[in-house]
Amino acid sequence: MLLSALLTLRYLHWRVSDTLNLSGPWVAGFSCLVFAAELWLLAHWLLLLLFTLVPEVSRRSRAVVTRGMTGLSTPWVDVLVPSCGEPLAVVERCLRGCRSMTYPRVVVWLLDDTGRPELQALCARLGCRYRQRPRHDHAKAGNLNHVLPELQGELLAVFDADVVPVQAFLSRTVGCFADSEVGLVQTPQTYMNADPVIRNLGLERWLLPDEESFYRWIEPVRQRLDAVVCAGTSFVVRRRALLHVGGFETGTSSEDLATGIRLTAAGWRCLFLPEKLSAGLAPLTAAALIRQRCRWASGTLQTLRTGANPLRISGLTLWQRLAYAEGILHWLNVVPQIVLLLVPMTVGLLGVSPLRLTSEGLLQSALPMLVGHLVLTRWITRQSRTALLPELYRWLLLLPLFGTVLLTLSGRPRAFKVTPKALSGSATSRRRRLDSLPVLVLLGLQCLALFNLARFCWRPGVGLQLPGELSTTTLVVILGLALVSTLLLMAAWRTGHDRGRDSAIPWFSCDEPVTLNGKQARLTAISETGAELWLAEPLCSPLPLQLQLVSRDCLALPLQCQTIDGRALGGHWGELDVHQAELLHQRLYQRTGQWPLRRAPAEPIALLVVLKRLLIPLGRECWFHRSLIPVAPVGAVDSKP
Repeated sequence: MLLSALLTLRYLHWRVSDTLNLSGPWVAGFSCLVFAAELWLLAHWLLLLLFTLVPEVSRRSRAVVTRGMTGLSTPWVDVLVPSCGEPLAVVERCLRGCRSMTYPRVVVWLLDDTGRPELQALCARLGCRYRQRPRHDHAKAGNLNHVLPELQGELLAVFDADVVPVQAFLSRTVGCFADSEVGLVQTPQTYMNADPVIRNLGLERWLLPDEESFYRWIEPVRQRLDAVVCAGTSFVVRRRALLHVGGFETGTSSEDLATGIRLTAAGWRCLFLPEKLSAGLAPLTAAALIRQRCRWASGTLQTLRTGANPLRISGLTLWQRLAYAEGILHWLNVVPQIVLLLVPMTVGLLGVSPLRLTSEGLLQSALPMLVGHLVLTRWITRQSRTALLPELYRWLLLLPLFGTVLLTLSGRPRAFKVTPKALSGSATSRRRRLDSLPVLVLLGLQCLALFNLARFCWRPGVGLQLPGELSTTTLVVILGLALVSTLLLMAAWRTGHDRGRDSAIPWFSCDEPVTLNGKQARLTAISETGAELWLAEPLCSPLPLQLQLVSRDCLALPLQCQTIDGRALGGHWGELDVHQAELLHQRLYQRTGQWPLRRAPAEPIALLVVLKRLLIPLGRECWFHRSLIPVAPVGAVDSKP
């Protein structure tokens, strides 16, 4: 980390001393603006490195989160599931998971903000308490606050309606509250399906979700500073601490962040337990992902206008203020990123360069920092991300986030909208075209700039009138930046086109022996609706086949074969009784150690995969060509990355 910081500082010194183009007022202003954009982004990186290098503020946090359940204290826990329009099957999956937690004193509440009778009937069938409210103000925070006066439990656990906890969730988290100063315990969010960036480019093996680096690197660093961020789901909070700060913050749609800041400022300790104890649904479409991130950005920036503003609220230490402020202000990174995107365009379209580069400077200052970043990022972020592939998220979200940030800063934040948890038709298609239009415009301009630069490099003086002092090195670097920007914009445009599918049910990859009507086979994929298998020998019987699948954990399920391709067989489950359905849900979502910690794969081959996907898009999901998320094998303990 020190090496990365030193290389970055050396690069900044070179940029300010040798590379600014001050040949004219307009050019000098743009050159300084580009340097300021780089300075902002690199200062953000240096601040994260500084947080990582700061000595641990309190070693008690580490001791508490490794303690787990003491076995002596089992306080009552109210489990709150706020719901706002999620499909019935999604809510049922969550409630079943909450009811299956291995903890003796639990009351599960469904907080329905849409007043659906079918959800009330579901709660009656599953033994959960149902509540709705007459007014629907303050979104999720208002929904949670509405039920607070009725609660009697010492602790509250909160799950979004699409999240399913594993059976040991409360067994692992409740013990952390043996320390009377602990007010909140946050656990990582993980997803049971691939997000649109991963799914649409077929990168399930090559790219980890964008949130992985936050929960594997940022949150543990925040723990060292006693500045843990509440993420809004999969957390447990002490009811007395929550009432002490007036309930959940209602002044922003990011009630989780603001409430966590208030708890910390009031003297309560917020802890991060780095174990994957639940999983939810990632956005199903690119449009839903964009909506989600824009809501996060708008709500986070709105925190600055509330009493939870970390720069003004009393009770925080300097390190806590810096950590929380960085987490809020990092959404402003889209502004300098837009500025840097314009650099190749200004050269290729206007013949104006904000840079003056030499080969010596590139080799001595820029190249070492670039190589250091490529090599060290994976290690610094605890194997959660690499240097280049995660940029796919940034380029897909850049323009929508830029508009959201400008609107929020001007006092017109976006209205709260829940991320859709179901597939839709024409509305999604229209939204996708609207989201793709700005990217297409930028892609067209970038392609034109790249064409002009390539033509000028091939035949100097043709197509562009560049300043005479502009060196060949500068032109080559700008041409390289234009090529990279063009490819990334192409990837962003391609990512915005969702793969076709018939269902949003998650499928999981696996590789375990099973028996099928007494014959040996291997289970390769499984879901709530069916399974895919690899047979030891081909089946020649006509379809449909009625089969009996038995896994090594003695789970026996009827399978109706739908398709056979050589030795590959795919089928839907037959009619399951209540006990079989419960066992299937436990196997798919509720096992302890179900969600493994994976290492971010090395990038060279992954970049070739991305290039292939740009040239040959993936087809519609179907049998043996599904988006599959890996899960831990049955019987495996919690795995390490």
